[in-house]
Amino acid sequence: MEHWIEYGAHVVAISIEAMAIVVIAAGSIEAFVAGARSAFSADGTVADRRAIWVRYARWLVAGLTFQLAADIVHTSIAPSWDEVGRLGAIAVIRTFLSYFLDRDMGEMNRRLRGREHESAGEPPK
Repeated sequence: MEHWIEYGAHVVAISIEAMAIVVIAAGSIEAFVAGARSAFSADGTVADRRAIWVRYARWLVAGLTFQLAADIVHTSIAPSWDEVGRLGAIAVIRTFLSYFLDRDMGEMNRRLRGREHESAGEPPK
């Protein structure tokens, strides 16, 4: 019975890791295409490039979240100190990425609101 549980957990963890790879690959492709378009466009602004990187960071955070989930499944069966350390490192990286992403998103939203008010002739709030 224990063997089947370990096998099932392994299959689940591998499946979740595959999802993480797909999410990170999709985000990387999107960021590459958008970045290339922005770099070769006369209309590309710093705000546009910043928005591309913020979107890319969201993809990376999502991928790290899936990797964290896979590591939790792996460590739930046979936790070693190496696996626990890896899980902790991924959790810390994801936490820092999320913090800075949230901060950048807030800053970007404030800038966009300021531009909307300026274009409407209103003073920014």
